[in-house]
Amino acid sequence: MPGNEENTPRINHEITSPQVLLVDENGVKVGITSTIEAIRMAQEQSLDLVEVAPLAQPPVCRIMDYGKYRYQLQKKEKDARKKQKVQELKEIKMRPKIDDHDFDFKTKAVRAFLEKGHRVKVSVFFRGREMSFLDRGEEVLNRVLAECADVGKCESKPVMEGRYMRLMLTPISGGGASK
Repeated sequence: MPGNEENTPRINHEITSPQVLLVDENGVKVGITSTIEAIRMAQEQSLDLVEVAPLAQPPVCRIMDYGKYRYQLQKKEKDARKKQKVQELKEIKMRPKIDDHDFDFKTKAVRAFLEKGHRVKVSVFFRGREMSFLDRGEEVLNRVLAECADVGKCESKPVMEGRYMRLMLTPISGGGASK
């Protein structure tokens, strides 16, 4: 039954109040009537009596086509989900001794992600003796930040997590999305 769920309104015989404030299908207030009389009026017009304000005294009920009403609500919810922007987290991995061409290529990918509105995690991975040269990794991350300053901003300064030094970039709202 539709009225069993908490978020759906009660319809027809599910309405328990003895009297209701009735609104007809055109939105005109009819007045306070008994629930049985309101249900009869709705059935004469081949429509449903729907409780739209259950907490009011007396509850407000409207005569409407409940199936059509539910369909329109579902359509609105679907349109709202379509317009919603899902922000993904992308990750680009680099090394402290990265070559200029590789750096340019990966930075171009970071810029593209930021322009599409995604958050980007830039990671520099250290192996073996490279752990003693953490400043090189920080230099790489600072170069990435400088290259992408017009389309993204830094959430926090570079952070060490195990053998990775990470930097989070978020898109600048409106700035890069127009390209």
